[in-house]
Formats: sequence, structure tokens, C-alpha cells
Amino acid sequence: MRLSITHTKNNTYFYMIKSYRENGKNKTKIVERLGELKEIEQKANGENPVVWAKKYIEKRNQEEKQNKGIYFEKLIEGIPLDESQKIFNIGYLFLQKIYYSLKLDNICKKISDKYRIKYSLNSILSNLIYTRIIEPCSKLSSYEASKKFIEQPDFELHDIYRALEIISKETEFIESEIYKNSLNVIERNTKILYYDCTNYFFEVEQAEGLKQYGVSKENRPNPIVQMGLFMDGDGFPLAFNISSGNTNEQTTLKPLEQQIIKDFELSKFIVCTDAGLASIENRKFNNIQNRSYIVTQSLKKIKGHLQEWALSPENWHTINSSKKINLNNIDKSENNEEIYYKERWINENGLEQRLIVSYSPKYAEYQRSIRNRQIERAENLINNPTKISRNRQDDPKRFIKSSSITNDGEIASKKIFSLNKTAIAKEEKFDGFYAVCTTLEDDISEIIKINKSRWEIEESFRILKTDFKARPVYLKRDDRIKAHFTVCFLSLLIYRILEYKLEEKYSTKEIINNLQNMNSLEIKGIGYKQIYSKNNLTTALNEKFKLNLDQNFISSQNMKKFFKESKI
Repeated sequence: MRLSITHTKNNTYFYMIKSYRENGKNKTKIVERLGELKEIEQKANGENPVVWAKKYIEKRNQEEKQNKGIYFEKLIEGIPLDESQKIFNIGYLFLQKIYYSLKLDNICKKISDKYRIKYSLNSILSNLIYTRIIEPCSKLSSYEASKKFIEQPDFELHDIYRALEIISKETEFIESEIYKNSLNVIERNTKILYYDCTNYFFEVEQAEGLKQYGVSKENRPNPIVQMGLFMDGDGFPLAFNISSGNTNEQTTLKPLEQQIIKDFELSKFIVCTDAGLASIENRKFNNIQNRSYIVTQSLKKIKGHLQEWALSPENWHTINSSKKINLNNIDKSENNEEIYYKERWINENGLEQRLIVSYSPKYAEYQRSIRNRQIERAENLINNPTKISRNRQDDPKRFIKSSSITNDGEIASKKIFSLNKTAIAKEEKFDGFYAVCTTLEDDISEIIKINKSRWEIEESFRILKTDFKARPVYLKRDDRIKAHFTVCFLSLLIYRILEYKLEEKYSTKEIINNLQNMNSLEIKGIGYKQIYSKNNLTTALNEKFKLNLDQNFISSQNMKKFFKESKI
């Protein structure tokens, strides 16, 4: 802002004005009328009026540099809205801060140099990640969505598809490099690694390449691909793989773990996974070279004598006491929160393992309540037999049996359905029991604590599927499918770091909604008016990432400064 003095026949007037460009033309706007010459002389108190006015304006310039925006509102006052004024998202700048702290720009440069890429791989990858978190959509729509960011894309749509081919080829390199770079951003607890698998469906009917028919986690009748994910002990994604939908998921763990050992230079860790992935081969692989495992164990599938021992009411104890307890003698209403344990070493297929069984009255009560509701639904289905068709393992229809013989021993003309009380009783005896197998000799409390954190990897899959809309997948080519999940993996890592940096617990929906709603109205040549509501979360984001976006007005100059700060 600068001083403007206007002389008339009878008086002299002092103004504070600001220059700006609009539609390629230089324009000025009166920010403040300082007053007539006599008024300025009174304010100057003996000082030269021009000198005083310049000092006053300099003070206001300093305030504007400090982002106080005191006079910015006056500057834009009276400017009518028109088609040239646009609304841009600035919430992605917090994601950008993490993206650059992980040096993904350097990773992209190395890849670009290797393939002599002319387009900006860094711009494409970063925009695909930001849109996957803030506005998840197809690759075509992602290109349009990236135009809503205040920094405009410097690539074309066809460049995205070319980039996907390169990203697919370099996925393992990206994973290993970003792991090394993340060590300077967050602490990585690689003493414990969690592994799980899920699958994603396609809106197609023809199976080809990675897209194959398999057991869908969502009971979809579509071809699927399978994703295996390793997560570190603090819940940060570590590595992933993609396999065809008809692959046995137990075979996916070992190759990815070998990649981690080789590329990440990790050797000593505990692998924690569920029973479905805990094949004997996988257990033996993690029982050598400083590696161990903790896996859930289905009590329904262990040998008869072990099942009898596990369900026996005798020889239980609590964490804080070695005193032997008989479950038949405890008051389950008074000890509802208590957890009881027993353990023994077993030898299965030449593998020595420690079998730890726990019993929780509260968990037993929860399982009973779930099953009672399922029994009620089963009874309703018996009255409407046309709807009876078994679909899932936990389907209430498992409690229904059919017969073609009446109670009088005669052959019935139609099937007769009734409750399968034997199946109900068989399942009921496992209420409250939970088991894990491990090679560790640590305290039971520590082993149970490690196993309890498996929920975080399940939550990561939920975020990918629900919040990041990673499925259904619309891409056809296998390389582009793999690149799509590479983007999803990187998005999950960046989001998890954002969550971690915030410290306070906010829901995924809260965080994403706030990032989506952090919009700014551009006043061309002047600056940006923020059109979102400040709240505790936006305040926390600005404090943790050292940006200062929670202002009514931000000048164009200061906004460019924020762009630079988000890339440091």
C-alpha cells in the first residue's frame, strides 16, 4: 500500500491506496481515506504531514505482512462477484506438507530421470494422493478435482495414464524409499508387524488378469483383486502387495515379508496376524532368524484333547495372580470385567508353539447376545422358508435344519425347517473363549496387548474402502490397477501421519470433512477470502503444521508464501 495525495482548488486530500492486477490490467483501490490536509496536520502534531502519512502507511504494510488483514477487507469491499472469481480448496496444503516431508518429490525425480519423463510425475502423484483423500473419484474425475486446488495442475489427463504405468513398475522402489524417508518424520515401531488381507471388487463380469473370481469379503458376485498389507506396531502402513482374486491369501504373506527383509533391511520382528493367514508354513517361516509370531487360533479347529483342555473350567488364573481358579466357581456378574488365562506348549507338525487361551465373562455375554438375535432371525426365516439360502459363515441360517420327514415318520411333500438346537449348543460352548499361538516366552499380558492392536489394520482397510473409496475399481489394465493401489497405500500413510500429528483423537470423517471444506474465494490480483468456519480441528492443523490459514483474508503474496512453506 502507498500514499496518494489529491489536490483540488480548495483542499488537499490524503489516501492510502493499493495497486493490483485484474484481467491483465493494472488497477488501484482506495483502502483508506486518511483525511484532509488540516486533519493530517492535527494528527501529525508538528511533524511534516507527508512524512507522518508515509509512516502511518508503512505501519499498516507491516501489519499486512504479519497476516493481520486489517485493511484487506476494505480493499475488497464493493468488488462485485463475477465469473472470473473462483473458489479453491486449501485444505490439501496440510497433506502437501507431509508429502514433501516424506521426500516423495525426490523419489519422483529419481524415477523421472530413470525413464526420462517429460511430464511432471511429482505433480501427478501428489494430486492423485490429495484427491484420493479429499475427493476420491476416478482418474478422469481426479484430474478435474485437482483443478479445485489453489495450485493448478501442470499436466494433462493423458499424462496421468502414462504415469500410472511408471508408478506400477516402481512400486517396490517407492515403498522402500518412503519407508527410509519416513524415519525422519515419525518413529517406526518395526519390532511388531501386523499383516492382513482384503479384496476389492470390479464393476465387470469378465475375469481376466488380476481380476478373478474368488471369495469376496463383501459377498459381491464380481471379479476381485486381493490386497495384502503390512502395518508397523504403531499403525503406520509399511508395505503392500496385489494378487489375483483367486489366490490363496495364506501364500501372500511370505513374498511380501521377504521383500521387507530385503528392501527395508529389517530382520528382528514379531508378525501378528489372524488365524486365516496363519498356515503352518507361515508360522515356520517366522520361527527362524530372530523372527517370532503371534497368531489367533480357532479353538473349533484344534485337536480334540487340546479343545477339551482349553474349555475345561479348571486351572485358570488372572494376570496378577498365579492362584488356580475354577470358572464354575466365579460370580460372572461381579467379575464381568475380569479376564482369565491358561497356557501350555504344544507340538503341531513339528512346530513347538505356546497356546494361550483366555476367557472373558463380558465377551461371553456379548457373543450370547449376538447369537440370540441371530436365533430370533432364524425363527422368523423358518416361518418364511422361501428366503432360506445359506450365504455366509455367520449367517443366522446356520441355526436352521431341514428335514423331509414329519414328526410321525412320514415322508413330507415339502421340506420342513426347524431350529438346529445341536448347532446352537455346539457354538454356545465357545462363548467367551479366545486363543492365540506364539513362539514368544514373554508375559501373557504383553502378548495379549500386541494381539489386541490388530484392529488398527482392519480400520485401515475400512478407511481405504469407505473413506478413500478404493473400490469398486474401474481400471482394466493390471499395471494401472497396481498403480491405483500404490496411490491408495501412499494416501493411507499420509493420512495416518496427519492423524498422528494432530495428537487429539478426531474421527476420520471429521478430518476429511474439514479438509474438504477449507475453501478460499479468490479476489483476482488482490488475495483470498476464507469461506470456511474456524474450529478446534482447523486450529490444531495450523498449529501442528506451522501454517497460518485460519485468517479472514490472505494476500496473494502471503498465499504464495504458504505454498512454499507446505513444500519444506
